[in-house]
Amino acid sequence: MKEKITVLVVDDSAFMRKVISDLLQQDERIEVIGTARNGQDALDKIKIIKPDVITLDVEMPILDGLGTLKKIMEESPIPVVMVSSTTLEGAQNTVLAMEYGAVDFIAKTSGSISLDLHKIKDEIINKVILASQSQVTNFIKNTEKLSGIKRADVRHEVHCQFNKSSQKKLIAIGTSTGGPKALQHVLTKLPASLNAPILIVQHMPPGFTKSLANRLNTLCHIEVKEAEDGEIIKNGVAYIAPGGYHLTVKKIGTALVVQLNQLPPRKGHRPSVDVMYESLADIPNYSILSVIMTGMGADGSDGLVRLKQHVDSYSIAESEDSCIVYGMPRSAIKTNQVDEIVHLQQIGQRIVELV
Repeated sequence: MKEKITVLVVDDSAFMRKVISDLLQQDERIEVIGTARNGQDALDKIKIIKPDVITLDVEMPILDGLGTLKKIMEESPIPVVMVSSTTLEGAQNTVLAMEYGAVDFIAKTSGSISLDLHKIKDEIINKVILASQSQVTNFIKNTEKLSGIKRADVRHEVHCQFNKSSQKKLIAIGTSTGGPKALQHVLTKLPASLNAPILIVQHMPPGFTKSLANRLNTLCHIEVKEAEDGEIIKNGVAYIAPGGYHLTVKKIGTALVVQLNQLPPRKGHRPSVDVMYESLADIPNYSILSVIMTGMGADGSDGLVRLKQHVDSYSIAESEDSCIVYGMPRSAIKTNQVDEIVHLQQIGQRIVELV
């Protein structure tokens, strides 16, 4: 039988340390082997107890969560799940934490001391288990200047070739765990003159996608924004689906218009990559370039099949050796509808070449 996943719980509140520890230990696969009251305390204990996963509070005295995370990733990379408040500042710091190498995050239910954290017990347990399975070393590799990456692996199960010359183009990206940093790698390589709009589904709860969009907008040549219901889609702009809303597109006259809805989650997700792709499969006279990147599960695979059946489309999946979690790309590849498997460092370049 596999050994238990060992966890270090880091929070400046003794109450929160106990609550998180107790919730995690209700699952027989997890053992909390230590707690720490601030970042420096955590760094000292990591060297001794060597946990598999760390839950890390964002806001702490002495050394806060972001500073601690940076040191962890520099000194001894371990999967980290951030524990964040849902305030604007908390959301901004969470997005930075994803950029610095955190695998995922948990949004506290009601402020820094959340008495009702038990409401998200399953989410906390699942994210810790998922973190233990993630390839955090790929984050380190992806942040280094890589050379000698093999050219994209071209698949041969292509049902229709991408029409590069004639039709209007639209890029549609789906991602989940590890996605914020992956999006940064891709979007920063795209020129402001890009001759296509970009639609993005990143699995995130309400309150965090706007901070993600704002952060990416400061780093990219293209404009990056949180999608708004009813807005007309423009070339050279990336639209991120708001947390809690599905993003679909409708053609009105000659324009494409964003439509947001709160229909039930698909495969547990809202926004859903499948829902976005399925709506694009109904758009005539457009060539769709779909990109599926790091993330757990199979979101995007059904929608990818629909795209291939109904419109001119071309599909890229991120390669296993750059994914933090290979679930979504693996599931997409299993459909035999993926045209290329591409390392994260090359996806932006391939988008430019294809569009």
